[in-house]
Amino acid sequence: MADLDGPRLEPISGHARQLVVFLHGYGADGNDLIDIGKAWQGLLPDAAFVSPHAPNPCGQSPMGREWFPLTFRNPNERWLGVNAAAPSLNAFLDAELSRRNLPASALALVGFSQGTMMSLHVGLRRAVAPAAIVGYSGMLVMPENASFEAFAAEVTSKPPVLLVHGDQDQVVPIQALMHAGQGLGALEVPVQWHISQGIGHGIDQDGLRLGGQFLAQQFAART
Repeated sequence: MADLDGPRLEPISGHARQLVVFLHGYGADGNDLIDIGKAWQGLLPDAAFVSPHAPNPCGQSPMGREWFPLTFRNPNERWLGVNAAAPSLNAFLDAELSRRNLPASALALVGFSQGTMMSLHVGLRRAVAPAAIVGYSGMLVMPENASFEAFAAEVTSKPPVLLVHGDQDQVVPIQALMHAGQGLGALEVPVQWHISQGIGHGIDQDGLRLGGQFLAQQFAART
């Protein structure tokens, strides 16, 4: 199991009461998202931020990293991938919370694309629900042709979720947002979503603002 690490930001208040973990997309690395933490520090003065590098070199972009490979030859590739990557990510989350002396409920996950797939997969299966999950340009990964009942039986926590997606996304089509929203709703996971008009596979200023505000609201609700 790979040991994860990546760039960190200390809380501007000087004392960490929350932990926000960024999970980057396919072919990027932890440096890709950590600057979002700088943009959110005013909203989240007590939050420590960390953005781990995914465990494996990216098969299609060797300078970047991947949580799991994408060959598109196996319809269950994403499902097998999120399950294979989950143990090392969970170990990292537990270690980072312990290092900060924080309870599991002080955690928030923020993902982009493949990182959103990981955030939803891991976040819904934590023993203690994270305070929030924000997912940009991603999807809820489910096993091909498996019953929804069997999938639902795996869900052990129901953290509030915000999904943000560009309506011009050609990498992960906007239909993935609809599917994820319906699936999370059926699981009785509280879910909100926002469609960014004219945006492709990326995050615009509205999406950033909404994500930061959502985390601030959910952390405040826990105190």
